[in-house]
Amino acid sequence: MPRRFFRKFAFKRHELTERRFIAPFRHWLHDQHLWGIRRKTVVPAVAWGVFVGFLPVPGHVLIAVLGSLYLRCNIPVAALATFISNPLTIGPIFFFSYRVGAKLLSLQPGPFSIELSLDWLQTTFSSIWQPLLLGSVLVGSICALIAYILLDVLWRSSISDYKARKRSDRQRRSQ
Repeated sequence: MPRRFFRKFAFKRHELTERRFIAPFRHWLHDQHLWGIRRKTVVPAVAWGVFVGFLPVPGHVLIAVLGSLYLRCNIPVAALATFISNPLTIGPIFFFSYRVGAKLLSLQPGPFSIELSLDWLQTTFSSIWQPLLLGSVLVGSICALIAYILLDVLWRSSISDYKARKRSDRQRRSQ
């Protein structure tokens, strides 16, 4: 089941590598691990994408793609997993991460608001960046570990169910 699910969203490697902006990186993109729909490439890609999605930095997809190249895990899955932090979830994720980081650093949590402006970066961000970064790395790591374990267990149980079904079908036909 997981393999069929991920195949629906799979990119066609040959179509992607023909694009002009990919030309400088084309020699890196021939590795099967970067595109294969296998448990050993998809599960780490999901975990990596979830971790990157929790980081308070811009360019999640680019970071996920570059990390996938280094880790040799599925690029499209890692890029899609970063969308765990979308405009609806980014506020609660960063608020919770800030609170966790402030608690770990023994700081009194102040008012927390996110605003995408230069003034906010110069005033507010300079006072909350340490607890936010610490909390984001910690919460992102925990969520990535949970995603890794959960998807790995689901994938393995799906495979064992599939094999058991095949065995019972084979036994039924042989009788």
